[in-house]
Amino acid sequence: MTNFRVAVIPGSLRRNAFSKMTAKALTELAPESCRVEVLPIGDLPLYNEDLETVQPIPKAWSDYRELIRGFDAFIFVTPEYNRSVPAALKNAVDVASRPYGKGVWMNKPAAVVSVSPGAIGGFGANQDLRKILACVGVSVMPKEIYIGSVHELFNREGALTNDKTREFLSRFMEQYADWVRRNQA
Repeated sequence: MTNFRVAVIPGSLRRNAFSKMTAKALTELAPESCRVEVLPIGDLPLYNEDLETVQPIPKAWSDYRELIRGFDAFIFVTPEYNRSVPAALKNAVDVASRPYGKGVWMNKPAAVVSVSPGAIGGFGANQDLRKILACVGVSVMPKEIYIGSVHELFNREGALTNDKTREFLSRFMEQYADWVRRNQA
């Protein structure tokens, strides 16, 4: 069985973010074929195309692009901010999609998971992120994962405590591994 290196990218910068808790749960539930790492995005300077023309470009950008290049696949875990994705997550996608024509996301498989304390589980963020990822050449898994009432699923230490959610995410990770296997570039 082929092993895949998978980055789980939580979209929130908040220390105790539900997207980070969910990302951690996904790493724990991943099948053996997926070597999963949580990839933080908080230290990336905002993307400014003018900085592509100066040498050297910001080191955080070049390091992040090289890091992304080393992964086979991705899972984006996004909260919903004002019915869309957080600015930090959009910035992370933008940084690795440039310079134009040389983005490192191209043809890599990914999934989108959205989380929210609300009942609809971050639907707006999930749909917006799917559009953004399609634009930069990511092959997005058709299965849509929305996790509502996320604040009720974890304990104070950030561990997933809901058995039904654990079963659901475990099945999702098996389906995701199959998606990656079938959609590697």
